[in-house]
Amino acid sequence: MIDLKKFIAKNIFIAILVVFSQLQSQRTLTVGGTNWTVTIPSITEAGNNYAGTYESSTNQIILAASVPLLLTSGKVSMHYVANPTWNSNLILSARRTGDGTTTCVGCSISGGTTYTVIPPTTDIEFFRITAVLALASYSNIPVQLQLSGVSVTLPATSYNSQIVFTISAL
Repeated sequence: MIDLKKFIAKNIFIAILVVFSQLQSQRTLTVGGTNWTVTIPSITEAGNNYAGTYESSTNQIILAASVPLLLTSGKVSMHYVANPTWNSNLILSARRTGDGTTTCVGCSISGGTTYTVIPPTTDIEFFRITAVLALASYSNIPVQLQLSGVSVTLPATSYNSQIVFTISAL
């Protein structure tokens, strides 16, 4: 004979697991902004070097991220890819210059407020978003870029890279 209470409890538990697993896969990340072209002044006197470090506007990149509910977190990571040419002496970094906007009460965004060196090909954590019993949805998260290592010792050419952002579960 089937115990109706156990049968109902088991099915409710399975339904909760299915819903939870669906929510876990609903992290989203949208990247906006404009390309950054670094303007490097000419050297007019022998023996001088470039300033070496250059910064973009404080909102060069705009991110929007969502993390599902039920006490979960999303980790936003980044790396760069040479596009097509890059010099390993150039160091690309990023920092989050604000929290963006959210209507989520009790949710939080943390990390990434100091420059983080962006590695080539391997992701590094940039910041985290934590959801507490609500969808943590942030928009207009401003990101500033920094380029360092610019020197007269680098071959004169155009260097390009592409930053790749990802969001994943912790």
